[in-house]
Amino acid sequence: MDEREKLRKFRELDDAFAAALQNLDKSMPGTQVANAYEHPEKRFSQHENERHRIFEQRLTELMDEYQLASDSVSALLQTLLKLKKIS
Repeated sequence: MDEREKLRKFRELDDAFAAALQNLDKSMPGTQVANAYEHPEKRFSQHENERHRIFEQRLTELMDEYQLASDSVSALLQTLLKLKKIS
């Protein structure tokens, strides 16, 4: 695979990753109906756990779709974190 093809695949993955994160942000507020008597920290924890589960599921799907190894994706995410493109 030449450098242009690698760059194209990286951009496709980056776009798909960004779209997945946006979809995740849009889908989360209405997915859980909070019990008014539940402790706020418990609701937050459940919400974060659900977000984490959905994120991991979508990331795994993208890795399968683009046939990427977990090492490659890990390196990409570490780079994005170092560059402060994600938090």
